[in-house]
Amino acid sequence: MLSQTVEYALRAMMHLAALPTDNAANSETIAERTKVPKGYLSKVMRDLVVAGLIDSRRGPSGGFRLARPARDISMLDVINAVDPLQRITRCPLGNPAHLNLCPLHRRLDDAIATMEREFRRTSLEEILETNTRAAGTCRTLVNPTVRGRS
Repeated sequence: MLSQTVEYALRAMMHLAALPTDNAANSETIAERTKVPKGYLSKVMRDLVVAGLIDSRRGPSGGFRLARPARDISMLDVINAVDPLQRITRCPLGNPAHLNLCPLHRRLDDAIATMEREFRRTSLEEILETNTRAAGTCRTLVNPTVRGRS
């Protein structure tokens, strides 16, 4: 239902959210920890920078970090930065007689609206806290200290 790009972006953002405040991670570390191919990660990180969700600094102590606190970044923010959800606003068949969405497409759009609402109300911080309480089910993605510091 969600693209691989969204999955990769969420993994990268969760990794950055788990870092101590103002710490940065380079793309090699993010790729290794999140299992995202380096080449693809570059595109994802560029989109996240353009969207204002992360900052990028060059140099030996550079890397990527969240542009604002994890509590202020929703899953929907991340999704919209890389591959926005597509709502159904008119008949996908192009039928001019369908002035309103048919029952099938109305239900599909309702499902997308529910996903959009849930993603909007879920912050990265909430996911991070839930994961920590759930015995670290994605520990290597969101706890960079598991295998050393980044």
